[in-house]
Amino acid sequence: MSVFTEIQARSALSAMFLCVGMTAAYTTPVFAEPAVDQAAGADTSGQLDEVTVTARRRAEPLQEVPVAVTVMTGAELAAQNLYNVQDMSNEIPSVEFRTGASNKDRDLFIRGIGTITSSPGVEPSVSTVLDGVVLARPGQATAEMLDIDRVEVLRGPQGTLFGKNASAGVVNIVTSDPTAEFHGYGDASYFSGGDEYRVKGGVSGTLVPDKLVGSISGVYSHYNGNVDNLFDSTSANGFERYGTHAKLVFTASDDLRLILNGDYMQERDTVPTGVLASTSQSVYPTGISTPNPAFAAVVAGEGVVPSYQNTNISDNVNSQVNDKNAGVSLTADYNLSGYTLTSITAYRRWENAQYQDYDQISTLTPAFPQIEDHGFLSFYQISQEMRIASPKGHFIDYQAGLYYLEAVDTEYYVRDIEQLSGTNVIPNSGTSYFGTHADNYSGFGEANINFTDSFRAIIGARLIRDVLDYHFQRVTTSPVALPAIATPFASTGSTSDWGYADRAGLQYDINKDMNTYVTYSHGYGGPAYNVFFNMAASATNALKPESSNAYEWGFKSRTLGGRLQANVAIYYMNFENYQANFTDVLNGALVTRLINAGSVSTRGVEADLAYKPIENLTFIGAGAWTDAKVDDFTCPPQAATSCNINNQPLPFAPSWKFNINGNYDMPLSNSWKAFVNSNYRWQSKVQYQLTQTPDTIQGAYGIWDAGVGVANANDGWRISLLVKNIANQSYSSYIAHGDLAGVVRWVPRDDSRYGGIDVHKSF
Repeated sequence: MSVFTEIQARSALSAMFLCVGMTAAYTTPVFAEPAVDQAAGADTSGQLDEVTVTARRRAEPLQEVPVAVTVMTGAELAAQNLYNVQDMSNEIPSVEFRTGASNKDRDLFIRGIGTITSSPGVEPSVSTVLDGVVLARPGQATAEMLDIDRVEVLRGPQGTLFGKNASAGVVNIVTSDPTAEFHGYGDASYFSGGDEYRVKGGVSGTLVPDKLVGSISGVYSHYNGNVDNLFDSTSANGFERYGTHAKLVFTASDDLRLILNGDYMQERDTVPTGVLASTSQSVYPTGISTPNPAFAAVVAGEGVVPSYQNTNISDNVNSQVNDKNAGVSLTADYNLSGYTLTSITAYRRWENAQYQDYDQISTLTPAFPQIEDHGFLSFYQISQEMRIASPKGHFIDYQAGLYYLEAVDTEYYVRDIEQLSGTNVIPNSGTSYFGTHADNYSGFGEANINFTDSFRAIIGARLIRDVLDYHFQRVTTSPVALPAIATPFASTGSTSDWGYADRAGLQYDINKDMNTYVTYSHGYGGPAYNVFFNMAASATNALKPESSNAYEWGFKSRTLGGRLQANVAIYYMNFENYQANFTDVLNGALVTRLINAGSVSTRGVEADLAYKPIENLTFIGAGAWTDAKVDDFTCPPQAATSCNINNQPLPFAPSWKFNINGNYDMPLSNSWKAFVNSNYRWQSKVQYQLTQTPDTIQGAYGIWDAGVGVANANDGWRISLLVKNIANQSYSSYIAHGDLAGVVRWVPRDDSRYGGIDVHKSF
């Protein structure tokens, strides 16, 4: 560890140097053909395709970047029927996804680290970036993706170059650029097991010769769902989504290029607030399971049979969320004597309306009230980033910049409750009005010091200023606390803090096909407030900023004439003042509060492998061993002794996870080919709750998918038949204790076997 200690000391000096001496920047982004063309075309090189990424805000070959990066192209996402980051997370061993009934409850985890909260006063540990624009709230990142060129997942702290704070990692989403030649495509698919279908299409081409090119695409998708509501004989757990994406690229001169991006996506998801897996609950650390005969009798009377494969509910409220995501950005790239100046100005808006059946039953009894939730969120952000990138090939090449983000959130949340007293139904309700205003300012930079053509040092830093305000007011119809409704309360608060992120390392090119690197990174997550429906006086103090230290060694190689590619990363990360949700009980109902949970750590080994033994056969595999655990948990006041969870695993961190994909192309004629692909993913058991309750563990499971089809590169046809979850392996994408009783599971789309067809035509 002495080497890392020395690097850490030197990184503080590098932070001062970079922040004082540099201003704005970014290099020209990668230009790529649309994913639809990639999917239809054939690779005849006999080598693996070389992947270019912007993981360090420059266009660089993936194999030369001293960062652990996983890349999925738009073609790969389409071929595997993956349409959003939740789908994609299943295929990347270091990534997990927390699902929920609403988009605002969904989060990404990298290497076992993520932020579980719906509070607008907390920033995510994993940052999502869309075409250079940071999405400030995790819920913005859950929308269906359209017109994707590639998705890059950067593991570990990435705050020195990516806007705002990214203490655990970054998901960098890059959309396709318009083509100069006219190009269009149409795509239609249908899948069984819930009447899922999707249609999308787009056009691209020149609008003004040598000056202006543009593209526009749209999508509509529908899915009934794979959960049956016995209360009203309807289907749940489905969706309806539609949206569009447009891009204009204006080449004003040889030195100036402008890119205007716009997108809109509207979604209606009918995800229930859990499907009953058990009417009992177990506790940590004893593991004792306590039955609830009264609750079991109610559930049985409604016809629901709880199990960890159950797909039936009986809800008298049709839980759903209506989500609108939209944004526009203007990127200007200007070449100034070899230096690239870049400005990104962006505005994004997010609206979220949710309706939820809190109690997960439809029968009102004296012991079990009926509780219904309604919430509305309106959020917008304005950001400005300025960067400068020096030319490469000098002793020092660098990029640096300034960043600003304003994020404003306004919400109200209503909880209605009906209680039975004798023969009387007593209604009550609580309504909370709350919001936050956050400003983030930073200056950043990163440089390579090229001692030789094959040996270089990496230094980078970011200086951060966070300012956060909140307001909150809850009014109720009852002067006393009710199940899941606290008494009236009002509060305001403000906090601010300075923080920093830095990075230092060494990279050595063993030869033109192999390199190795070692890095130290310091990550930062800003101060926070736990602003939510049941906010109380105990939550008015600001949480301390979250910080992390990460050490990583990596090795990247491309051998056998470009037919074998192998990358390995070994890492250790520790987090102080980790921001996490802690479970409380309010008059018999579960509520949560966000706390500084102490210190946690994660260590592991990750490997990515691609092999092309012959021209038409490709194997791609990836695996990860992750040991993410609680080192020193800080129990909040009045917590039970079971709060001591030291040395227990972090949630959403399976110890082992891997996937392997094989694809074979078989030429049929000069233009037609047949293809077959198969994908298998497996992961060990995973705990979904920080409280370590034994009944919220998903056991180990594996999912096997496959597809066959034909394609004609000349005419632009591709017809695919796909089967998902061939072995019909049921599993839960999330498990939690019910809000009033029992255990509930979330049912993934591929909880059971289903198949379908996809037809694509480009022209």
